[in-house]
Amino acid sequence: MEQVKKIRNGEKQPSLFSEKEMDSRLFKLRQNMQKENIDKVLFTSIHNINYYNHFLYCSFGRPYGLIVTPENIISITANIDGGQPWRRGYGDNIIYTDWQRDNYFLAIKKEIIGKCRLGIEYDHITLENFKKLQQVLPEVDFKDISKISMQQRMVKSLEEIEIIKAGAQIADKGGKACVEAITDNVREHEVALHATQVMVKEIAKRFPESEIMDTWTWFQSGINTDGAHNPVTTRKIKKGDILSLNCFPMISGYYTALERTLFYNHVSERHLEIWNANVEVHKRGLELAQPGMRCCDIANELNDIYSKHNLLKYRTFGYGHSFGTLSHYYGREAGLELREDIKTTLEPNMIISIEPMVMIPESENGSGGYREHDILIIKENGSENITRFPFGPDHNIII
Repeated sequence: MEQVKKIRNGEKQPSLFSEKEMDSRLFKLRQNMQKENIDKVLFTSIHNINYYNHFLYCSFGRPYGLIVTPENIISITANIDGGQPWRRGYGDNIIYTDWQRDNYFLAIKKEIIGKCRLGIEYDHITLENFKKLQQVLPEVDFKDISKISMQQRMVKSLEEIEIIKAGAQIADKGGKACVEAITDNVREHEVALHATQVMVKEIAKRFPESEIMDTWTWFQSGINTDGAHNPVTTRKIKKGDILSLNCFPMISGYYTALERTLFYNHVSERHLEIWNANVEVHKRGLELAQPGMRCCDIANELNDIYSKHNLLKYRTFGYGHSFGTLSHYYGREAGLELREDIKTTLEPNMIISIEPMVMIPESENGSGGYREHDILIIKENGSENITRFPFGPDHNIII
């Protein structure tokens, strides 16, 4: 049985991005490789393989790879995917089979021959797989490429910006669908299903040649709002509930989000106080997201507002993050997060969220999780908010 092979089934599919865009990404990567004295790169993560190859893999326990050299680019994928990685990918493709263990590493060995300096993703590859790489590539010197590629992804191209703008518009439609579905005793999952269906249909309409995958909604109510990433449940919505609307359309691996605090029917006085305080933080964050501002300085100023309201101890996470090829299980661009320990300076074509959150425990008055979320494109002389869904008590007490 074959250990490695090629499958050219069908024809290459249209890419979400132009050939010029994909070549530009590879050109910048190769410039960085030359600067760092890296001969070849082996990417293993979902986000980097998608970013440089336009193929979004589904691991299911199998490893994947993308080898970039100064001249070529070739993906290494599992036989179970057939010809789809070649059809969707930008560049060549080689397939490893399951018939012998570790054929994946044999495929890598066939493409990386002799001595070289190889860039790999230290933040993604497992220790077990790293040891296997060392065994099959004994003459190779390894160097981390993860931070270099992350820094490249943090600054978006014009084509990426257009995709993210479209995603923000689709997220707004998902938010509207959530509100439409809210009624007495409706279950969280029923609201979420409606919103997700609306977003998927809109993606299919706008990007008919794209793959339709991974779009989702987290719609949380009552105590379930205490975590930003709490899954949907079958809890029934009741009058007076605090609600958290979270819509995530995914376009070929590109993430956008809409997150809003809502209340169903009415809101208590204490809940309203906390909500308004969080809205104050959110509005100030939108003002601070300007070119030349450091992430840490934005975080520290927003901390002062929470402190003024005696809410800082209830803060849950950072004040925002980067966008691009990422999801809830891949692609975090940790160098562009609004946290006290991140000193990155905002620059044009970076895209960040402003998303303050506080969580008041059930034992206290005003309990629940409060979170607003807008997406901003950093410009030469300011920023552009591409989220249109309104926020705050004037708009989101759902009757």
